[in-house]
Amino acid sequence: MPKVLFPMNYRSIVEKYAKEYDLPESLVFAIINVESGFNKNALSQRGAKGLMQIMDTTGEWGADEVGIENFTPDMLFDPETNIHIGCWYIDNLIEQFDGELDTVLASYNAGSGNVSKWLDSEKHSYDGETLYYIPFEQTRNYVKKVNINRKIYKNIYGTEK
Repeated sequence: MPKVLFPMNYRSIVEKYAKEYDLPESLVFAIINVESGFNKNALSQRGAKGLMQIMDTTGEWGADEVGIENFTPDMLFDPETNIHIGCWYIDNLIEQFDGELDTVLASYNAGSGNVSKWLDSEKHSYDGETLYYIPFEQTRNYVKKVNINRKIYKNIYGTEK
């Protein structure tokens, strides 16, 4: 039963880009599971697309950075393109936020602009690097869900390479 709720669809693609960007596979699978439930055609009310729910502007930026030619936003529904850009983006956020995973996840969900403001506020961060309070309930819940999913993926599959 757990493997039904925590699938590893698109495993070869996840392995490829997790390795390229030195990301834990459990993190990528957890984000996909929480973001889209592995529905490659997922489209949010805000316009986020595909498995990792990537916004068009992030997709365009990522495609340019990783060298995907003739990119169009509809390419975000393609699992290979979506996971490639998604892994690149997570790596970018890890660099931006010094590897602080909860901050990275909050940024993936709420945007780096919001997270940067929170880090500058003593209400949300003691040191300007770590969030101790996330003001958006949806983002707080997102961070918890991804972390729980990641632990479950690690326990079921041992996915840490």
